[in-house]
Amino acid sequence: MKIEITEQAQKWFENELGVGNGLGVRFLGKVYGKTDVHEGFSLGIEVAEPEDPIAQVTYNDITYFAEKQDEWFFTEYDLKVTYNEERNEPVYHFVGDEQ
Repeated sequence: MKIEITEQAQKWFENELGVGNGLGVRFLGKVYGKTDVHEGFSLGIEVAEPEDPIAQVTYNDITYFAEKQDEWFFTEYDLKVTYNEERNEPVYHFVGDEQ
C-alpha cells in the first residue's frame, strides 16, 4: 500500500486539523457508509501518532499513515487523497495496488 496526498489536500489537513508535536494523520476503516470500493464501510481520519504503520508518507513534517489493524480496509489498494475546491474537503481515491 502507498499513500499519496496532493498539495492542496495537504494544506487542508494542515489548516483544518492543526496537526503538530510529532502527531500525524491516520487513515482508518469505519463501519457504515461507503467508498468507491467498499460497501458498508467508510474512511475515517484522526490525529494520532503512528504505532505500527503498514504505510506512511511525510509531507511538511506531517506523517500520513495507516495502521496494521486497518490493513483489512486497504488490502489491494493504494490511497490517493485529492482536494475538492467546491466542497472544501479532501477526496479519497482507492487505486488498485500494483505491488
